[in-house]
Amino acid sequence: MRLAHSAEEMKKLKVTFLFLILLTQHGFSQQDPLSSQYMFNTMSFNPGVSGVSGMICATAFTRQQWVGFKGAPSTTSFSINAPVNIFKINSGVGLLVRSDNTGFDKDISLGGSYSYLMDVGQGKLGIGLMLGMLNKALSPTWQIPSGESHTPPSGDPLIPENKESYVAFDASVGAYYQTDKYYAGLSVTHINQPEIKYSKGQTYVSRHYYFTSGYTIQLPSPSFELIPSVFVFSDARVIQVAVNALVRYNKKVWGGVSYRAGDAVIGMVGIELYNGIRIGYAYDFPLSDIRKSTSGSHEFMVNYCFDLRLGKSPMRYKSIRFL
Repeated sequence: MRLAHSAEEMKKLKVTFLFLILLTQHGFSQQDPLSSQYMFNTMSFNPGVSGVSGMICATAFTRQQWVGFKGAPSTTSFSINAPVNIFKINSGVGLLVRSDNTGFDKDISLGGSYSYLMDVGQGKLGIGLMLGMLNKALSPTWQIPSGESHTPPSGDPLIPENKESYVAFDASVGAYYQTDKYYAGLSVTHINQPEIKYSKGQTYVSRHYYFTSGYTIQLPSPSFELIPSVFVFSDARVIQVAVNALVRYNKKVWGGVSYRAGDAVIGMVGIELYNGIRIGYAYDFPLSDIRKSTSGSHEFMVNYCFDLRLGKSPMRYKSIRFL
């Protein structure tokens, strides 16, 4: 590796090293994309939520992480789920499409979910299964300095030289319970640990374990509610915990703060428009040294839930779960 001959080159070199370390952590410790607005995006990690709300719910979601880094993680997803009555069995079905790009990695996942719904106590429980495919692609670009001795990618048996793509079967399971006051979910994604075979080796996507729960507390003013929640993720190597507190006004406007342990402080706001469309935004302020080289992360969510029998989103809907 050549020596940096100026302060600017040294700065770029440090940023490159930092980014490579973060990419390594992303690739081996957190293969699923990150979500700060997890309470509005449950369908992406728990198929048991399909149909639990009793309405047709569609959600579009996009996240730009570590703005300022070239090749930083970028995620876009769309999901839709609805209750159905199959052979007189209360059920839910759903569809999830997601694109996740990080550095050389260009991943696309597609999954269809089914959940069995049952009334339990004052709420509804969904036990779901998602089956689909995961397309993991590599699109490397290399810049080899001239005039000095450097090993090209072709000289390393583990470094990909050209574009590659591999499609694997993927499956997830989950259970989700919801009442007017609280919700809780437990799920496992990539239960079959899809094997990804590239020309210079193979890897697999590890299982990911999720737990999420939240509760709605009525404040002294009838127009305000406090909604604390927790999100726990693990890939059996590391555990990530996030806690959140949202304040909602008149069930139409919300704002709050999250803390993701050792990673970021997150602020979020949202509003439900008169036509029933809900829009949310979250900003991540990083707590690690990466904050010196990025302006943070941005996340946007658009959601619409409606009942075909009513033709619009019913005013009686109370849950924070926008699904």
